[in-house]
Amino acid sequence: MSLSDLNGRLRLAPYVNGCEPSKEDAEMFAKVTGSSRVVADWMSRMARYTAAERKALSGGPAAQAPPPVVHSPKALSGGPGAKAPPAVHSPKKEKEGKPAPPAEKAKMAASPAHVDPKATAATAGLAAASRNFLRDKIVKDLGPGGRCADRASAKGDIIRTRFPPEPNGYLHIGHAKSICLNFGLAKEFHGRCHLRFDDTNPAAEKQEYIDAIQADIKWLGFDWGEHQYYASSYFDQLYEWAVHLVKNGDAYVDSQSKEDMSKNRGTLFTPGVNSPYRERSVEENLKLFEEMKQAKHKEGTHILRAKIDMAHSNMNMRDPPLYRIRHIEHPRTGNKWVIYPIYDFAHGQEDAIEGITHSFCTLEFEQHRPLYEWFLDHLPIETRPVQTEFAKLKISGLVMSKRNLLCCVNEKIVSGWDDPRMPTICGLRRRGIPPEAVRMFCEKIGVTKNASIVDIANLEDVIRETLDNTTPRRFACIDPIKVVLEDYPDGKVETFELPNHPKVEMGSRSMRFSKVFYIDQSDFMEEAPESYFRLKPGGEAMLRTCQMIVKVKSFKKDANGKVTELVCTHEAAGTRKVPGHIGWVSADDCVEAVVNIYNNLFKEEAAQAEAEAEAEAEGAGEDKIDAFEAEDEKPKDRQAAELEARRKKILESVNPDSLVKCRAVVEANLKDAKPESRFQFERIGYFVVDRYSTGSPLVFNRTITLRASGPEKDTGRSRKAEQEEQLRLKKILESKPPQEMFRIQTDKYSQFDADGVPTHDAAGAELSKGAAKKLRAQWEKQKKKLGL
Repeated sequence: MSLSDLNGRLRLAPYVNGCEPSKEDAEMFAKVTGSSRVVADWMSRMARYTAAERKALSGGPAAQAPPPVVHSPKALSGGPGAKAPPAVHSPKKEKEGKPAPPAEKAKMAASPAHVDPKATAATAGLAAASRNFLRDKIVKDLGPGGRCADRASAKGDIIRTRFPPEPNGYLHIGHAKSICLNFGLAKEFHGRCHLRFDDTNPAAEKQEYIDAIQADIKWLGFDWGEHQYYASSYFDQLYEWAVHLVKNGDAYVDSQSKEDMSKNRGTLFTPGVNSPYRERSVEENLKLFEEMKQAKHKEGTHILRAKIDMAHSNMNMRDPPLYRIRHIEHPRTGNKWVIYPIYDFAHGQEDAIEGITHSFCTLEFEQHRPLYEWFLDHLPIETRPVQTEFAKLKISGLVMSKRNLLCCVNEKIVSGWDDPRMPTICGLRRRGIPPEAVRMFCEKIGVTKNASIVDIANLEDVIRETLDNTTPRRFACIDPIKVVLEDYPDGKVETFELPNHPKVEMGSRSMRFSKVFYIDQSDFMEEAPESYFRLKPGGEAMLRTCQMIVKVKSFKKDANGKVTELVCTHEAAGTRKVPGHIGWVSADDCVEAVVNIYNNLFKEEAAQAEAEAEAEAEGAGEDKIDAFEAEDEKPKDRQAAELEARRKKILESVNPDSLVKCRAVVEANLKDAKPESRFQFERIGYFVVDRYSTGSPLVFNRTITLRASGPEKDTGRSRKAEQEEQLRLKKILESKPPQEMFRIQTDKYSQFDADGVPTHDAAGAELSKGAAKKLRAQWEKQKKKLGL
C-alpha cells in the first residue's frame, strides 16, 4: 500500500487530525488490507498522524525537524529505512489541551538530548521502537515549559518510573508488558526505574514471591540497580499522614460491622449511607486510631476511613478505607505493626515519597485516580506524581486469573508456578520461550488506551520468528517405529555430516546410519490416501540427508494393533526423486527421551468466561481490592464454601489433554544437552531441555509447533490432481464407520475421543471448539447414513 493509498483510506473525518485507533478501527484496517497484519498494523500507527505528518515520515518536504533515533523502523512502518514519526498527542485521549500543530509536534519529537541513541531491544524494550501516547507524554513533559523540564540535565535520573508488584504471587505474561514499558522508557530517557514491592498485606506475601519476581525481571533483561524499595519501609510516614487526615477532619474511625459497611456503601445506581460513626470528634478518632495501633482492638472491630462523599458517583470515593487491623506478623517489619494501610492509600503516596515522575498504571486504576488525587490534595506532599493509564495485556485463550492459577498449583493440576502450561513468566521460561521473544511481542503489540484482546497467534509468530534463527536443528522421533533394512549389510555404519542450521552458520555435526533405525510414528500410515507421501504398505520415501530411498515390504503390530516395526528394502536415490522425505535416528546411535507436548491448560470456554467476567468487572468500576472485605477476612465457613465452589468450577474447566507425555528417541548429539538448551526437532517443532532434566532419560518440553504452512503442506501436485485426490479420499471415508473415518487421517489429526472424533491436529495442538463441533456433526451424519 502506497502513501497515497493510505491517505485515501484515512480521509474519513475521525482521521483528519490523527487519532488513537480504537478496536473497531483496527478491525476495519485489517479488513481493507485483506487481513494482512503487517499492513493493518502500519495503518493503525500512521492513523495517529495528519496527512502532512505522514508525508514527513516518507522524507517529503513537509518534514520539519530530524526525527529521533528509532531502533526498529521495520516494525514501525513496514519497510526498511523508514523514518520515525513525530510525537503526536491523541486528540481523542489527551486532556491537557488541543493538539499541537505539526511543526510543534515535530519539534517535540526531535529531542535527542532526552533519547538514548544506544538503547537496544534488550534494554529499551518497546519504548524505543514504538510511538505511543506514553512516550509522547514524556517528551512533552521534558520539553520547554514542561512539567519535568528542570530535570533534563539530571543524567541517569531525568525521569523516574516504577514497576510496583504485590509480592503475593508469581508474575505472568500480562506483567511483562508493564515491565518492558517502565524499564524501557526509563532507559530510553536516561532515567531510572524503581522496583517496589507493595507489601501492605502480610497475610498473602512471601519471600518466595519476592525472589521469583526479581528472577523474572532479570530474565527479561532488565535491572533496577540499587533502586529496590518496599512499601513497608514507608509505614511510619504513611501512619503520620493518616493521623494528619484525622486531625484535619478528613478521616474517621468507623466501627460498623463488615456487613453493614458493605450494605451502606450503596451501588452504582444508589448513593451510599453515611456511617453512624462518621461524625465522631477528632479527639475520639485520634484516641481510637492510637488504640488500633497498640493492638487494643480485635480484627474487624474498627477501620479508618477517609471522609469524602458517600453519594459520590465513583464508588472508590465513598469514604474508602485507609487502615485495617491485622494481627499478623509482617515478613519485613515483624510484629511492629498490627494495623496496615490499604493498597489504595499507600500506592500513590509511595510514588510521591520516591519522587516518581511518571506513574503508568493499567486501565482498571483509572477509576482510582480521583482518589489518589484527593489524597495528594489533602496531605502535605510537595512532589505530586502524575498517573497515566494504559490498556493491560490480554491474550486470547490464556487464563491469567491469580485465583485460578493458584488453585491449579494447590490442587496439583500443574507441577508448580513454573509449569510450562502456566502463563507465568517462569512458566514461559521453562517452556523454552526466549526472553527476547517476550520483549519483541510487547514491542509489536504497542501501547494504547483501548482495551482489547491480542490474538495468541501474534505471540506464537514472534516466538517462531525468534527461535527460527537461533536454534540448532536436530533429528528426533516421537512415539518411534523401528525400521529394519533387510538388504542393508550387517555391521555396516555410514557417517553423514549435517549443518546445525540451514541458513545461519552454527557449525555442523555427524550422524551415524546403520541397518536398524527409527522413524516418527506420523511417518507411517497403514491406510493412507494417495496424497500421503510418506511410508505406507508398499510405499516409499526418501530418508533425509543420506539420499536413500526406502520401501516398505511388511510391518508388525503389537497386541493392541499398533504398528511397532517396519521391514524395508533400500536403494540409493541417484537422480530419482520421490515426494516424501522423512527423518530418522539410528538405533545404535540414539538417546532415549521423554517429550512433553503441551496444549492450553484450560478449555477454550474457560478463557472466554474469564475475559467476559473481567470486562464486566472493569465496566462496573469494581475495586482492584475490596478493602471492606478482603478475601482473608471473610468468615471461615464462607471462605471454605466459596473456595470449594471455585475449586469445582476450575477443575471442570481444566483441559484433560493439556499435557501429553510421549516416548522419543533423539540423535546422540543431544546426550550432553544442558537444561534450558533449545532445539528445533526437524519437521516436528521447537523444544527445550527441561530445566529439571537430569539426562536419564532426557526430558524435552515442546515450546511451539512449526508453522502450519511448512513444507509438508506443499505436495507439489496440480490443483486438478489435488481435487481428484480429495474426491477419492471422500469416497473412502463414505464407506468407513464413524469410529474410523477420522482415525485414518493421521496427516490431519493426532488424538481422538472415545468415539473417534478428533481432538487435536496433526501437530498435537488442541482443535478449537468450533472445529470440534463441526467434526462431531460429520460423525453424527456418517452414523445416520450407515444406519448405526
